[in-house]
Amino acid sequence: MAVRPAATATGATVPAAAGFQLPIILALSTCHLLNDMMQSLLTASYPVLQQAHGLSYTQVGLITLAFQFTASLLQPLVGTVTDRRPMPYSLSAGMGSTFCGLLLLAHATTFPLILLAAAMIGIGSSVFHPEASRVARSAAGSRYGLAQSVFQVGGNSGQALGPLLAAFVVLPYGQGSVAWFSVAALVAATILARVGVWYAHRIAVKGAPRGGRAASERFLPLGRRRTQVAIAVLVVLLLSKNFYMASLGSFFTFYLITEFGVSVQTAQLFLFGYMVGIVIGVLAGGAIGDRVGRIPVIWFSILGAAPFALLLPHVGLTATLLLAMLIGVIMASAFSAILVYAQDLMPGRVGMVAGLFFGFSFGLGAVGAAALGAIADVIGIARVYQIVAFLPLLGLFTVFLPKGFGGPRG
Repeated sequence: MAVRPAATATGATVPAAAGFQLPIILALSTCHLLNDMMQSLLTASYPVLQQAHGLSYTQVGLITLAFQFTASLLQPLVGTVTDRRPMPYSLSAGMGSTFCGLLLLAHATTFPLILLAAAMIGIGSSVFHPEASRVARSAAGSRYGLAQSVFQVGGNSGQALGPLLAAFVVLPYGQGSVAWFSVAALVAATILARVGVWYAHRIAVKGAPRGGRAASERFLPLGRRRTQVAIAVLVVLLLSKNFYMASLGSFFTFYLITEFGVSVQTAQLFLFGYMVGIVIGVLAGGAIGDRVGRIPVIWFSILGAAPFALLLPHVGLTATLLLAMLIGVIMASAFSAILVYAQDLMPGRVGMVAGLFFGFSFGLGAVGAAALGAIADVIGIARVYQIVAFLPLLGLFTVFLPKGFGGPRG
């Protein structure tokens, strides 16, 4: 039976087996924006939750751990399962967990309930990222770097909106106002249901991927051993990047309040500035990576931030904002390059790779955030930033990536 053109989330119809599908990728990017906005709202609401419940820095770190640990544990598993058996409508279903998590967070009266709410939001993330990344690659034609950059910039834009929403909505109206943003989960679920229709038609035309260890290993362009080494190096690079970025995402507002005496709202605006830097970095990194190759972007992204990270704990308020934005631009520029590089290494395991890099590395960063919270309770936030400033130097591990791989558009 012939397959009719599928309706996209924007209402347009495209052939199920066509090339670059911009409406689908934009729909995924929009949902990535909504998904990560809701996640970022959790982090940006930490000052409100701390004041309302008398939380310590250790407890703040544990909230980050609860959220990202559930995502990190489940994302590779979700990706592996959907590599073998695609589930076009799982994206929409995953938003249900985020919806329930936001409602619980809005009405949580104890620290355990806050942890549970954070974990439920993390579960929604674990379903969204690997499968949405797979659909973006399926809709990319041969322009994988561009597709991942557009998809990723939606998420980073959503992360940037979180501090603004916390500053102008959650802070004035309190913890209960978090429930208002559950509407975003319903909107995203509706869009993703339409994307699921397109993806179901795509699968019907191309056929479901054939799983199995032997099948996946036949598609390793560098062989099993070199691929394992390369993936391990990429995980270390993302670990260093996300560990440092977790310190800014979770504790930057507290650092500004403690060191410079700014208001909570001003601190949220500074955090927004840092998030804007991340958005700029993702867009620039994707475009540059397609032109000069993945590895030069990775080198610059990880090591290029080191001088600014080392300088940040020793400057005034205005310079702190400028340095934070520069760090965001530079460190974020490599994510699309790293992800596409890894997916090119293992083209038969696209979902698992996306789950690994969206989940596992972020989860390790969350463990770091929890540890940094405990350390900050003992030695203070300022000293923590002096210590983590050395993390970008782990970018030197880039030297172990295979030579002659990861060139322009590949």
